[in-house]
Amino acid sequence: MNGASVLDFARGPVFEIALAMLIFGIAWRLVGIFALRRPVDYSEPRAGTGWGSGLRMIVSRSWPRREFRERVLHWDIVSYIFHVGYAVAILGYVPHIMLIRNLTGLQWPGLPGGVIAFAAGLSAGALLALLGHRLTSPVLRRLSNFDDYFSWLLAFTPLVTGLMAYYGIGGNYQMVLGLHILAGDILFAWLPFGKIMHVILLAFSRGTTGAAYGRRGAPI
Repeated sequence: MNGASVLDFARGPVFEIALAMLIFGIAWRLVGIFALRRPVDYSEPRAGTGWGSGLRMIVSRSWPRREFRERVLHWDIVSYIFHVGYAVAILGYVPHIMLIRNLTGLQWPGLPGGVIAFAAGLSAGALLALLGHRLTSPVLRRLSNFDDYFSWLLAFTPLVTGLMAYYGIGGNYQMVLGLHILAGDILFAWLPFGKIMHVILLAFSRGTTGAAYGRRGAPI
């Protein structure tokens, strides 16, 4: 296949299949979670419940507790660099915004290409640092499984191929761009079924835990 064929393939049927898997997979996971039967709690609430406690839990667990801060704070910062850089690269790049507009009708001003490239480079560097930490930490290495490494690869590949396309690295531009879009397609298709789904479930899980802690009067 030449570059034009790969680009058409990635933009056409593969993207449509990946988008369908993304939407169906997220809906399937959320319906499955909300359909779970929960035991009725007959105890009298000791403190606040609902959205207030849930929101406090989301905020309080977004930064390490004082007891662990010295050991893990720097890795939390690296993780934030990865996530923020990734979000900027996805939501700030004009071609990405145009795609979102075509799908949803929503749009917003884009950022200069240099800013996007800088954010993507920071995010890729942070991902490499996090992989090195996972491989060198005995605890993380033992806890890691296929999902962790495969999800890392699927998150890393679109960044690298996107930077290659932006700077004209890797030969034929259409081929590199097609591989970048194809990497994004695979990421879309995998997101609902792997650990990357935490981008959707994080608020739900922390909010639910916070509401339960608030009802029992436990510190959040």
